[in-house]
Amino acid sequence: MKVIAISGSPRENGNTEYLLRHCLKKLEVSGHEVNFVSLRGKTIKPCTACSKCGKLKNETCVQQDDFAEVFSQMLDVDALIVGSPVYFGSATPELMALLDRAGYVSRANGNLFSRKIGGPITVARRAGQNFTYAQLLYWFMINDMVVPGSSYWNVAIGRLAGEVAEDEEGLKTIERFAENLDWLGGRLFGATAD
Repeated sequence: MKVIAISGSPRENGNTEYLLRHCLKKLEVSGHEVNFVSLRGKTIKPCTACSKCGKLKNETCVQQDDFAEVFSQMLDVDALIVGSPVYFGSATPELMALLDRAGYVSRANGNLFSRKIGGPITVARRAGQNFTYAQLLYWFMINDMVVPGSSYWNVAIGRLAGEVAEDEEGLKTIERFAENLDWLGGRLFGATAD
């Protein structure tokens, strides 16, 4: 199974990246091909609602920025994981710009993400993870994707880089999410190590 994890955090080596890499490591050990992508340093403009992705039926967006590169990687996998820190109760604008455009292009071209698997991971200093988790989960649901559960919502606590490593429950939740992705991938794609 091919898996991509996309970080919407502008921080290098921050808590979001830590959690995503923690999840990917578990999947890699299970024999899956994994890839980490950070939106840090990339330019992904917001959707302009021009509808050209639907009119042209070309599986891309007409805006010229880094969207096409990331979007093609999203299409090339079986499992997609996205992660975001909480910014004032929601996901980062960078991640939402990517997901908004990816969703529009996908839906305008026959639901390109349909039946891929995956899910969101969020982290905050104190609160807001659940709202951000739900915000990102809505994107997976409207794109006809399959999202496995875990032992809790895929959320963790941490402010300064590395603090999330002290959230034992958060890490165990992410590990269980990875185990469930592995299990689900095996049932759907015949892509599990067990």
